[in-house]
Amino acid sequence: MEKITKASLPGATVRLNIGNRYTISDQTGDYEFLKVPVGTYTVEVVYMGYQLQRQTVTVARGENATINFSLEDASHRMDQVEVMSDRVRGQARALNQQKNKSNITNIISSDQVGRFPDANIGEALRRVPGITMQNDQGEARNIIIRGLAPELNSVMLNGDRIPSAEGDNRRVQMDLIPSDMISSIEVNKTLTSDMDADAIGGSVNLITRASPNGERISATLSSGYNPIRDKALYTGGFVYGNRFAKSTIGMVLSGSYNNNIYGSDNVEAVWAKDKFGNAFIEETDIRKYDVQRIRRSVAAAFDFKLGQNHTIFANAMYNWRDDRENRYRMRIDDIEPQYNEGNQITGYKGRIGFQTKGGIDNDRNKMARLEDQRVQNYSLRGEHLLASNLDMDWTVSYSKAREYRPNERYMLFRQSGRTFDFAGSSEFPVFNAVNFDANAVSLNTISENNDLTEESELGAKLNFRLPLSVVAGQKGRLRFGGRLRVKDKDRNNMFTTYSPINSALIPNLGSIPNVFFDGKNFQAGEQYVPGLFASRAYLASLNLTNGKVFTGEEDPTEFLALNYSAKENIYAGYLRWDQDINDKLSVITGLRLEHTKINYTGNIIENEEDLAGTRSSKNSYTDLLPSVAVKYQAKEDLVLRGAFTTALARPNYYALTPFVGIVAGDEQITAGNPNLDATNAYNLDFMAEQYFKSVGLLSGGVFYKRLNNFIYTYADRAYTTEKFANDFSDLANPIPEGEQWAFTQSRNGESVNVYGFEVAVQRQLDFLPGRFLSGFGVYANYTFTKSKAKGVANSDGELREDMTLPGTAPHMLNASLSWENKRFAARISANYTAAYIDELGGDAFGDAFYDKQFFLDANASFKVSKVARFFAEATNLTNQPLRYYQGVSSQTRQMEYYRPRYNFGVKFDF
Repeated sequence: MEKITKASLPGATVRLNIGNRYTISDQTGDYEFLKVPVGTYTVEVVYMGYQLQRQTVTVARGENATINFSLEDASHRMDQVEVMSDRVRGQARALNQQKNKSNITNIISSDQVGRFPDANIGEALRRVPGITMQNDQGEARNIIIRGLAPELNSVMLNGDRIPSAEGDNRRVQMDLIPSDMISSIEVNKTLTSDMDADAIGGSVNLITRASPNGERISATLSSGYNPIRDKALYTGGFVYGNRFAKSTIGMVLSGSYNNNIYGSDNVEAVWAKDKFGNAFIEETDIRKYDVQRIRRSVAAAFDFKLGQNHTIFANAMYNWRDDRENRYRMRIDDIEPQYNEGNQITGYKGRIGFQTKGGIDNDRNKMARLEDQRVQNYSLRGEHLLASNLDMDWTVSYSKAREYRPNERYMLFRQSGRTFDFAGSSEFPVFNAVNFDANAVSLNTISENNDLTEESELGAKLNFRLPLSVVAGQKGRLRFGGRLRVKDKDRNNMFTTYSPINSALIPNLGSIPNVFFDGKNFQAGEQYVPGLFASRAYLASLNLTNGKVFTGEEDPTEFLALNYSAKENIYAGYLRWDQDINDKLSVITGLRLEHTKINYTGNIIENEEDLAGTRSSKNSYTDLLPSVAVKYQAKEDLVLRGAFTTALARPNYYALTPFVGIVAGDEQITAGNPNLDATNAYNLDFMAEQYFKSVGLLSGGVFYKRLNNFIYTYADRAYTTEKFANDFSDLANPIPEGEQWAFTQSRNGESVNVYGFEVAVQRQLDFLPGRFLSGFGVYANYTFTKSKAKGVANSDGELREDMTLPGTAPHMLNASLSWENKRFAARISANYTAAYIDELGGDAFGDAFYDKQFFLDANASFKVSKVARFFAEATNLTNQPLRYYQGVSSQTRQMEYYRPRYNFGVKFDF
């Protein structure tokens, strides 16, 4: 529908000149009207930033009429707008879709993503109002929407659920998919009844490219620099789309490659209290990470027009990431404070260990720990006009996620009874070994593990739509349909420890090939000295399995309790009725029914390493989920929205697994909880949106959520035989009597109230005088969130007061300032998230907090011809660390630094 770029324009308002008859174009730019009487009509297309167009069409009895539009941008006749750039076109697409959505949504297009230096989907999502991201190795990975943890949100690809490659939860890693593989990102903050209900915080729908209306070719080549390890990064991308066979067949192919070599400098600590009430560090690490991440992604989309009434779509996407990591960890643990006569801490004693993490030397591991993650999705979809008043669409999809970690090796040297000096502040503690001698540090363990987690989902949808209006002259639609999701998840880990047959082979750390890191340029501070380690080449060269040099033994303590299998079937049906009351007010009511059936199997572990058997659990439950949404078009460009919705969140897989792990020596018990209830939520939302004709938006809204049966980690330090017998009556071998055990398990709390507000503005300042000032643009949003949880028990079994739901960041802010003309564009962007609680401990002292973060990024591009432009990007200019603290801000739990990153390249569009 676009004359210049041949791209489809989704979200266009298409109107007939009878009554209040209108429809909205879909992702491919297609639209349809049902049950139109015989006659001649004027059809009008309205699209923000483009000229209004009208055409006349005649509808004959028993026939369908087809009419196509090609829109020109408004710059051709708007004196105040000199040119509509590609980026503004992308913003127009996103805002048109957002404006015409029936629910509260944020949409960003690929052109908008290109305005920021965001390499993956997670980093792009961080710009959306109400969203913050948790990082891994400096890249945005886990999504938090409106203060709700990743497990309470859902991620889809073209409306199909993406399975999780992680072993113990439902999180989808947002750093797996490159941002240049996506056409647009749709964040649904309220649900309608035709959408999957397990999205309390919201759902993210990643939409891949649709076939263009003519030939389009795009290519990107870039390279960059990672100062933290003085290494380069390389990126390439390619897109080709076209239509064939008289435009009845559409195709778009895309691929992306990213090779990034970098790392991080990390310091960690675990805090405890002694009997005198002094807080001290009982364990501390200094870690140096060397990382290589290679992302490969390919996608294909086809559409086949089988006449005027039937279209078939086929989509496929394959994402493959190799994450290679070498980690060098100096750990001081078993720390015992030394006191003076006034019970003040004067020094410490403990043990010191130097561990190298790597892998075997082959073409895949390359002497590093390899995390091979793959996510693939295939879908077939059909859209059919069955009669003049009935259409149907269907989808069959298959998705699979896998994480494989082969031949992962660890080598640890350790020495006990060491004395340590303490330096630095309490916020940034430093421990230094006194009179360190590498020849006195002996081999402790060598291990190799092979871990495999797989999750698959088979999905099917069937939807019908027909006219149904109870208000004369107004549009009404009834939708109904069904949904099937069949999920399977398995985790199968294996862990083996090895010992040299002759201890003289590896007598001590000083006698083998090693590497020393002196702390120079260590980002947490040069006072942190990682120390001496076995080299990664030496660890990789060890032939552990020949039986002549090393003996191996499986270590069940490392994997038996972790392995499980899970099967989950979800059956859903829904009714949705859209009714316009008048030309300004419309209402959507809906009812969704979801039936969940689960079958989980876990292991029973006694004495830490003995497999006493397996334990299975089956369960099923049904949820009835009503929803109401109201949209009021107060003016042409002012939209008011309100919604009452219901949603749910199913427990994490591993939390539901009926495993029991008993460590008698430490008097510890960990257990899954197959009796966990799903979390249910009631949501109230109100949003006002003011759209600008010259492409922009000013919006503000409030929200409230009540979560019942939310899930948290319960800890009981005084767990007894009687409690065990009551909780696990089906187990033949209870724990010994007369002892108190430390017990942890996921449990349901009572309720959580979450509320807040968000405001956002995005606008090209083209109303300012002069070419220079009118070239500026602003993008900013702020979200405030607050929560209060009830029913959280502490380690003594007493309820905690004034608890905050983990993941609820009170303040989130995005801001950017841009300037652009026909050839040049530049932008500086900031992202701020306030500190928030991330994990609940047994008490307030043990709670872990994610510290505040402030990121500053910049990028610029210069168009050298009609088809080529150069670009430059810089991220994390503030060298923002990932920082956790325990209990209070001064007690640092983790600080990990990454340094800035720079990227330069060229992009071609034909």
